[in-house]
Amino acid sequence: MTTRGVLYVHSAPRALCPHVEWAVAGVLGGRVQLDWIRQPAAPGTWRSEFSWQARPGTASKLASALRGWDLLRFEVTAEPSPAAEGERYSSTPTLGIFHAVTGMHGDILVPEDRLRAALARSLGGETDLESEIAKLLGKPWDDELESFRHAGEGAPVRWLHQVV
Repeated sequence: MTTRGVLYVHSAPRALCPHVEWAVAGVLGGRVQLDWIRQPAAPGTWRSEFSWQARPGTASKLASALRGWDLLRFEVTAEPSPAAEGERYSSTPTLGIFHAVTGMHGDILVPEDRLRAALARSLGGETDLESEIAKLLGKPWDDELESFRHAGEGAPVRWLHQVV
């Protein structure tokens, strides 16, 4: 059973690019060479994107391999499959990592316990419900990454397959 997904590296300093390739290769189990282009939204950085096909759970492994690199902005998506829901990971230097489960139409599925916790925080006066729901849907990450996404329109995409 396999699923398909896309890794978007929205911005990375040139020195980090080979490390990204090595991390991705380690997850996919084969040599990876990404096509890097300049990222106009952040001069001095580079961007790349590629599609992959591998076992369910690969998106989380890719996100884990790339998380924590302070100068890296990326997103990883995985389509739902008969064996697993879809996933979306977004990461920025200022916000860290965001994870969401996605349905067959790409909608974010918010678990009941996370909704209850958001409601409890808003009722307790810690925050307002609108802000809590925005975080559950990844809006702060979308807001920060939007200019990087538009800068990448028309970028080449490569398909990579996990070695099994």
